[in-house]
Amino acid sequence: MSIVLEQYKSGHYEQGAGYKYFVPSLINDQWLWNDPVINHLLEKASFKLGELNSFSRLVPDLNLFLQIHIATESVTSSRIEGTQTNIEDIFISEEEIKPEYKNDWREVYNYFIAMNKAIKQLEKIPVSSRLLCTAHSILLQGVRGKSQLPGEFRRSQNWIGGVSLNDAVFIPPHHQYIPQLMSDLEKFLHNNAIQVPDLVRIAIAHYQFETIHPFLDGNGRIGRLMITLYMVNKEILDKPLLYLSAFFEKNKNLYYENLTRVRTHNDMKQWIKYFLTGVERTAERGVNTLQKIIMLKQNIEQTIISDFGKRAQKANALLRHLFTRPVTSPAQAMKKLNCTFKTANDLINMMQERKWLSEMTGQQRNRKFVFKPYIEIFKNER
Repeated sequence: MSIVLEQYKSGHYEQGAGYKYFVPSLINDQWLWNDPVINHLLEKASFKLGELNSFSRLVPDLNLFLQIHIATESVTSSRIEGTQTNIEDIFISEEEIKPEYKNDWREVYNYFIAMNKAIKQLEKIPVSSRLLCTAHSILLQGVRGKSQLPGEFRRSQNWIGGVSLNDAVFIPPHHQYIPQLMSDLEKFLHNNAIQVPDLVRIAIAHYQFETIHPFLDGNGRIGRLMITLYMVNKEILDKPLLYLSAFFEKNKNLYYENLTRVRTHNDMKQWIKYFLTGVERTAERGVNTLQKIIMLKQNIEQTIISDFGKRAQKANALLRHLFTRPVTSPAQAMKKLNCTFKTANDLINMMQERKWLSEMTGQQRNRKFVFKPYIEIFKNER
């Protein structure tokens, strides 16, 4: 048996206690299609991904730049859910966040930590329910969703939109179906007996995950995280450099409309086309971002050589640190560079004069400085 896209049936409704819920069709099967547009988009997306991967291998010290990529994704994916935090806020402590912004900060910071841990765990376990549940437990730790079974699949009915089941926009499957549906999804991701291109496979899997909605809270963020984890897991990407949240967030309504259309019109083709377009554009943007980072790094390093004299060695060490953590203070720089407070403060002042660092607190004491031209590359690329 196989699933032909043009004949695909997304699922069916079943009667609950005063409401109907949607049960998606199983996906662990061979998928076929007759639409040449999908093949064309798949080729373009695969080419751009290959270009990003190849380019990333040529980037010196690539690991320096991974944390800012992950921080950007944490902020952007959370913004889709209505949470507002700046990229630079990820790199300061909770005590330094204004009280009115702490809830949002915690949610985004948790996502940042969850992503880092999940990427590390890929060295030992594949993308799986176990991996996603671990990420979910971190995501909801100490935030508004902390009572929503962190790290566990739901054991009650949830819904999307509206204030209750009575006026919900969409009601996912009854929780009794979750073990079967998630097992099917996991098998589909790793089924070597079927010939489904990886990008089409993760497109289908993301739709399926969002339709199952296996958690009481945090499904959108975990589902988007799964995309990048899968690409790294399958070695489509050497490093976690591609995140689709920025593409989805640019037109959030279109993202939700395309997911919904699969369920209402059995139109998986449109979702796959949208997804592949997103991969192509995001990969292309990723190459541009890395090019700008390399240029910024080279320009600053050349200026340090010509202007910083005997301080050049310490300045370069501080620069490397800033590419990893683009927010610092004189005390933090002193500790990182193993130097005196005066030396650290002088270096920061010299970098501030050249507009590499900008003071972000507006205070005279306990000042923090952000590596603004670096942050701006990511803000402008969203």
